Amino acid sequence: MVARYFNPYTDFGFKKLFGEEGSKDLLIDFLNQLLPIHHQIQQLTFKNSENLADTVTERRAIFDIYCESKTGDKFIVEMQKAKIKHFKDRALFYSTFPIREQSEKGDWNFYLLPIYFIAILDFEYDENTTSKFRRDVCLKDQDGDIFFDKLNFKFLQMPLFNKQENELVTHFDKWLYFLKNLESFNHIPAILNEPIFQKGFEIAEISHLNLEQYEQYKKSLVQYLEVKNVFDAAFEEGEKVGIEKGIEKGIEKVAKALKEQNVAIEIIAESTGLSYETINRI
Repeated sequence: MVARYFNPYTDFGFKKLFGEEGSKDLLIDFLNQLLPIHHQIQQLTFKNSENLADTVTERRAIFDIYCESKTGDKFIVEMQKAKIKHFKDRALFYSTFPIREQSEKGDWNFYLLPIYFIAILDFEYDENTTSKFRRDVCLKDQDGDIFFDKLNFKFLQMPLFNKQENELVTHFDKWLYFLKNLESFNHIPAILNEPIFQKGFEIAEISHLNLEQYEQYKKSLVQYLEVKNVFDAAFEEGEKVGIEKGIEKGIEKVAKALKEQNVAIEIIAESTGLSYETINRI
């Protein structure tokens, strides 16, 4: 069945929903479900965060929006889309960008505005520990008292959110249900039939994209599938046949999936690095 709505985990889909001037109200509504009462957002501006990823691989695996409220509070919204090593290290590293950008030349008293790092993950980053769907993290001392309240991390592991439509209670529940299931919907569920989500569905409807946007989405989807499947396969096969073999299997898995979606062989070859002969053989 052809999808009616785009995949929100793709770079294109996430930016279309949350990273454009016309969809600011969606981003504000979503973030206000996560932020404390004293930091509810009324307006925000977008910052260029492309400098956060130094390689093509990283740009495919992550997507960031660096935001600023009208009071000057800064925070990062990060979408992570693959099982990349050292995720926690990366989260801490990326959070330093808005910290350093607050530095001032000349006399500066080092006063910092609050920062929120919010990660919406389509994988489990802490599979070897007690899994928690939502993890709110801040700096605390040995007694559990908050040491510094201006740097906060909020991680959402979407695979662990399993509520069905009849189990949704809060507005936040509805947002999570919307994001996790958007690509599989063929109509607007009754529970999500309210203005903010109606707008989200309208933005996400593939038939509303112009030709250029549709081509951008297809390429973004290919990249998403490539990154996700390659890393998934590498992790699954790594212990058995080695990471290199696992990656090879992952690439072939991606190519097969794209062929089944009737993606042009030229795009498959460009995205996976496989030869036309290999792709035809798969």
